[in-house]
Amino acid sequence: MTYAPGPYGYGHVTVPPPPKPGVIPLAPLDLGDVLSGAFGTYRRYWKVLLGVTAAAYGVAAVLVLAAGTLGWAAVTDALDRLADAPDPQAPGPAEMMPLFAALGAIWLAVVVGMLIATGLLHAAVAAVVQEAVLGRPARFGAVWRRAWSRLGSVLGALLLPTLVFLLPMVGFLIGFCFVVVGILVDIGSDERGLADGSAGLFLTGLLLFVLSLLTLPIVLWIWIKYSLAPTAAVVESAGPLTALRRSSALVRGSWWRIFGCTLVMMLIVSGVGFVVQTALSMVGQVSMIGMDFSPDRGPTSVFAALTPLMGLIALVQFLAQAALAPLQPLTSGLLYVDQRLRRENLGPVLAEAAAGPAA
Repeated sequence: MTYAPGPYGYGHVTVPPPPKPGVIPLAPLDLGDVLSGAFGTYRRYWKVLLGVTAAAYGVAAVLVLAAGTLGWAAVTDALDRLADAPDPQAPGPAEMMPLFAALGAIWLAVVVGMLIATGLLHAAVAAVVQEAVLGRPARFGAVWRRAWSRLGSVLGALLLPTLVFLLPMVGFLIGFCFVVVGILVDIGSDERGLADGSAGLFLTGLLLFVLSLLTLPIVLWIWIKYSLAPTAAVVESAGPLTALRRSSALVRGSWWRIFGCTLVMMLIVSGVGFVVQTALSMVGQVSMIGMDFSPDRGPTSVFAALTPLMGLIALVQFLAQAALAPLQPLTSGLLYVDQRLRRENLGPVLAEAAAGPAA
């Protein structure tokens, strides 16, 4: 004997959707939830995010501009001497060393400035995500004070991944310097009829290139392993080491999923950045048509002529970078929340906090 089903099917149970007081549902997130949550947070809190980003990168820009100005002042005479040198005389390592030192100082200033800006941005984004998940407003002053108060812990949490990330970059940079010096030595040896002593420099540079490439998988693994540490340092008011251990525990067993979500957002940001960079390059090339680059003009005068154009392009690049910069930390912040929803059943706690008064 069979029974006809009821109007809604025998035994049918409707599962209510998880609560969603803010930008994400308070349940384990999939890729679509993470991306929509990141863009939704950006759309809802864009004034705060762009304001904090502009302030953070403004600090970095001041450091880089100061280093660039000092570096240029230090090598102006060396550049003029190289430009006025007779053609048969190729510059040797001694003549190129001031240029390498200036480039190294500027690069170091860029690293320090970007590290501070990145720390402020991660801390501010974590504070915004904490309110966005609960559906609460976030004001610039409160977010900035929270970010500044947690900057030390966030920088400490970023230090290890940053140092590991810089290893291949330093290897490539030193290898490039060895190759350039090898080329100069080779040219000088040919012109002076001396024995070629550049083979060792070339081999050292190539070896550094290969070693840098081999470290990339390890660097990537460590970067993802500790990618949630800045958010933990802000949300849980944790110290640097505690935040690193917390990130490692949350990522364990979910490395590939976190890597995939991070990679998708990185590709989106990189794609938009590439379009902007291509447009700026085309504008720069068109703008330089008609400029006087004759050999009679020294490098100082050429640099002075290019300064307005370079400044305008740098300003547009800065604005584009400021607009895109919050997206990656937003993704990491939501992945941190997702891992706690999965592992610690954080949903009921967040729902209760969202229903209560704002802190």
